[in-house]
Amino acid sequence: MDLLDWHRGSLSTRRLSVLVKHMPRDSAVNRDLHGEAVEWDASTHLLAAAVDHLAVANWMTTTLNSGEDSEPLDYPEPVPRPGLASSELGDDEPTEVRPEKSHHHPSPADLALFFA
Repeated sequence: MDLLDWHRGSLSTRRLSVLVKHMPRDSAVNRDLHGEAVEWDASTHLLAAAVDHLAVANWMTTTLNSGEDSEPLDYPEPVPRPGLASSELGDDEPTEVRPEKSHHHPSPADLALFFA
């Protein structure tokens, strides 16, 4: 398809807008508009959430089964998602930042009380 057809009058504005609106997820236009987020479909987001939940479950299990005198483990970092600011980004382009949630990481005693 030649986009100059719109300028020549043989391609209507409505048809052009429908073609642009229904471009494939990995098209250059979508990549330019949405960046890395076009590579993440619902399955990828669900997989990242599953990995995050498994990491937290492993952290809780290890924390519960470690001795009282052992040093507390670091809470697991979530899988980086597209559209979130990261300290590793070296570019000056603005990125969407979601408001941070205040995380209270449970202590071994809190976990023992919960699972008791």
